[in-house]
Amino acid sequence: MRDVLDELLTLLRLERIEDRIFRGQSQDLGWGAVFGGQVLGQALSAAAQTVPAERPVHSLHAYFLRQGDARRPIVYEVDPIRDGASFTTRRVVAVQGGHAIFSLAASFQVEEEGLEHGTSMPDVPGPETLLSELDLARRHEGNIPEPLRRMAVADRPIEIRPVQRHNLLDPRPAPARRQLWYRATGKLPDDPAVHRYLLAYASDFNFLVTAMLPHGVSWLTPGLQVASLDHAMWFHRPFRMDDWLLYDVESPSAGGSRGLVFGRFYTRDGTLVASVTQEGLMRDRRSKAE
Repeated sequence: MRDVLDELLTLLRLERIEDRIFRGQSQDLGWGAVFGGQVLGQALSAAAQTVPAERPVHSLHAYFLRQGDARRPIVYEVDPIRDGASFTTRRVVAVQGGHAIFSLAASFQVEEEGLEHGTSMPDVPGPETLLSELDLARRHEGNIPEPLRRMAVADRPIEIRPVQRHNLLDPRPAPARRQLWYRATGKLPDDPAVHRYLLAYASDFNFLVTAMLPHGVSWLTPGLQVASLDHAMWFHRPFRMDDWLLYDVESPSAGGSRGLVFGRFYTRDGTLVASVTQEGLMRDRRSKAE
């Protein structure tokens, strides 16, 4: 049986071609195109492999430039912009077929103590009381159109249990906020960097769709063009991806064919461990198609 988590961990390790050049393969989740979270995780892995382990990443800012092809390898070129006394900065460009498809800037810092506070986790049901997205898809497999069925019921490296259920095939207007529990589907190594790569990967799931909720549409709605444009992330505190994390996502604005989303990750005990934001394309072409 294919172990999609082990496969993903292998892909995130990358192949070192030269001192600051890496090559990565892709995991086809059934879309044909490369999942944005995978490129994000691999680019962070490439950057981190050129930085001392005692300097973990604290922030990243990225742009999705072109759609990647899951059948072809991706080359990650790392630019060592700065190595300071406390902070290290890296820039990464992902190249496929001679074209840049993604760029990332990441900052790393030696661990320091200082003033601390964090927002409170929303009061939601625990993951034990909820069904996973995969369980829900397999329960209703017969109602899923054939082109989407294989993707919907395939094994996944991250288990996601939504607090609020939304039907992508029959979307109805809803508040632009949702919560979901995330956890890797198996035990992970203790290396904290691996957990950060995986969280970056997972942060792109269920994100932009939150901006579509008030409009009663989904990324499956005919005539709607959806794509991630940029992605930023801040790592606040240690965590494990093989323990449950709550993803609290909200969209404060949509306009100009773009949607903006914010997200926060909390541990089971309510500790804020990471914050995320993304703007994505939400181009509505339905009126032109009529």
